[in-house]
Amino acid sequence: MEDVPAEAPEHCPGTQSESAGKVSACQGCPNQLICSSGAARGPDPGIELVRKRMESVKYKILILSGKGGVGKSTFTSLLARGLAAADSDRNVAILDIDICGPSVPRVMGVLGEQVHQSGSGWSPVYVEDNLSVMSIGFLLSSPDDAIIWRGPKKNGMIRQFLSEVDWGVLDYLVIDTPPGTSDEHLSAAQYLLSAGLTGAIILTTPHEVALLDVRKEIDFCRKVNIPLLGVVENMAAFVCPKCKTETAIFPANTGGATKMAEELGVPFLGSLPLDSRLARSCDEGTNFLIDVPDSPMTVAFNKLLTDVVKACEESRNN
Repeated sequence: MEDVPAEAPEHCPGTQSESAGKVSACQGCPNQLICSSGAARGPDPGIELVRKRMESVKYKILILSGKGGVGKSTFTSLLARGLAAADSDRNVAILDIDICGPSVPRVMGVLGEQVHQSGSGWSPVYVEDNLSVMSIGFLLSSPDDAIIWRGPKKNGMIRQFLSEVDWGVLDYLVIDTPPGTSDEHLSAAQYLLSAGLTGAIILTTPHEVALLDVRKEIDFCRKVNIPLLGVVENMAAFVCPKCKTETAIFPANTGGATKMAEELGVPFLGSLPLDSRLARSCDEGTNFLIDVPDSPMTVAFNKLLTDVVKACEESRNN
């Protein structure tokens, strides 16, 4: 896995690359001689730094999906809010490693907040006394700023988040990821597997277009040895808040996530209906689970939350 120092040039090939220190982007870099000599290709010291920082985190959960637009950030926020609200003595945090599309600050209602640095590292932004958030969105001068980075620089940022944020003692660290199986996912796997990763929750919608990509994500997890906590089917149906009529917006013509999970031998954690009020809650950064307690979405999610906690506990005991 390639890593990149914080002061590296924008197009740094990474210290583990064969071209480290030898390409035009390396000219003028203070680490050029070290990289070109091959001395930087030893074991990544970041792995040990992450392991030490993560010793105080009990459960570390990746939220994954090969498909974009299935609601990973929304689900991440609901899971973290639900875990924190269920037990005031339970400390929960969200890490947003969607480097190019950090939406967690908006969804959690902390857009525009700033992180502070001390001798113990970066301090996350607190939503509640027992719920905190870290995202690259807090480090941008404007929410409209585009992040145009190559893989090594993304990897370096993820390593910093995992090793240099002063999380304190956490019961749950929920990690929101971008879609796909690329740089961010490989970095998270590299660092967290050495730090006791609890497992991944795979999110999908019922239609085959999403399931095709989600199957690839499950294959990715198995190839890099990420434990699978289970599959969640999001937006399973739309329930009208007035007449309660249920409509399949994404028809499960091939059996949906239930059949896919059965075929692939992955636990199925449950289905979540679609509620139009949830989109407004995300835009406003409010807690949907508290604001709309009678929603079919809230009822289904609270049941699923119990199953997620159980899956984490069983994973720890195995």
